[in-house]
Amino acid sequence: MVTDFKFPDLGEGITEGEIKKWLVKEGDKVAQDQTLAEVETDKAVVEIPSPVAGTVQRLDHEEGDIVKVGETLAIIGGEGEGAAPPEVRKEVEAAPSPEGRRESFSVVGDLPTEEVMVSSRQTSAPSAAKDVQATPAVRRIARELGIDISSVKGTGPDGRVLESDVRSSRPAERPKAKVVPKFDFYGFVERIPIKGIRRTTAKHMIESQERVAAVTAMDDADITDLVTLREKIKERVLKEKGIKVTYMPFIITAVVQALKDHPLLNSSIDDENQQIVVRKYFNIGIAVAIDDGLIVPVVKAADQKSIFELAEEILSLSELSKTRKIDMADLKGGTFTITNYGAFGGTYGTPIVNYPEVAILGTGRVMDAPVVINGEIRIRKILPLSLTFDHRALDGAEAAKFLSDLKKHLESPEMMLFPPTVTD
Repeated sequence: MVTDFKFPDLGEGITEGEIKKWLVKEGDKVAQDQTLAEVETDKAVVEIPSPVAGTVQRLDHEEGDIVKVGETLAIIGGEGEGAAPPEVRKEVEAAPSPEGRRESFSVVGDLPTEEVMVSSRQTSAPSAAKDVQATPAVRRIARELGIDISSVKGTGPDGRVLESDVRSSRPAERPKAKVVPKFDFYGFVERIPIKGIRRTTAKHMIESQERVAAVTAMDDADITDLVTLREKIKERVLKEKGIKVTYMPFIITAVVQALKDHPLLNSSIDDENQQIVVRKYFNIGIAVAIDDGLIVPVVKAADQKSIFELAEEILSLSELSKTRKIDMADLKGGTFTITNYGAFGGTYGTPIVNYPEVAILGTGRVMDAPVVINGEIRIRKILPLSLTFDHRALDGAEAAKFLSDLKKHLESPEMMLFPPTVTD
């Protein structure tokens, strides 16, 4: 029995994925539940298991291809069934068609172009297998399609080969390759495919720009006392608990406290019903930079965790994100996002809202700056803050009040060390 294995619905609204790596090849025997491929979907890499045991007759996509849910990934034959005849592959020029035509691709001038692999249909002459049960019309279709009818498994009465059997046995045709120049009017260029996480990020950012009325407000927080407190405890906590304490756990705690007083920033907009949906829980997303984009793992129930619990979880989620082993569940359910571009030297920015959330906080690098206190100029530790919010959900006044309260919490860090209490 031949199984047409289609890319399964993985849930969570996933509609497509990119094949990162095939772990089998055509002709391999596989066991049921053996991993066939690693596929990247919505920023997470998942393993795709075989639904049956058998022989891999055909792989319908190559590494790097984008596959939609419901599209065929592979054809798997039953036990004892061999691999399907391999597809003929040529570069630039395709094999002759049954009608004798030959397709080719032109090259501009004498300048080099990128050659792309082109896949053609099988074109070997049909076998004169007289013992195959099939009508003359079905045999004619097989000849026109360049298919050896003796290799087709019949599903009709007594094994008769039907027209549907012939057509379904054709190798999947791949799109014709494009030959694109490696130069423009001024000189040579490099083309970098937008795929993987970069492609997912780009789609998400465009969606946000199209659906959010974004406005950015900026302010500075004097975190001199926070810097002093962290320096005081970080070595002891690392030695006693093995936890590296950064500024992020303190920022998350301060954000949650401010969100409780300004719940509109912890919401989303239901466009269909024209409603603002205020979340009564606090799941804080943290943007993590990796080689080819951003991943935003989510710290769940951040209001119920201590500074040290947050520090431990942030480290774990960051490592899993960078190694691409993070669970998809850890990327869902966010209510507010923080992006720390200050780690790379930035100060202020206009971060893009992580739609469907309505607000995102950007934090810059901690700087020494002169501040007037009681008529005297002092050098203080300043944290630049940039808050982008959806103007449909709240106005500038509410955003300014949120930033003001956030600053107060950051400037009084000693209260953050006490374990949080759960209130009704």
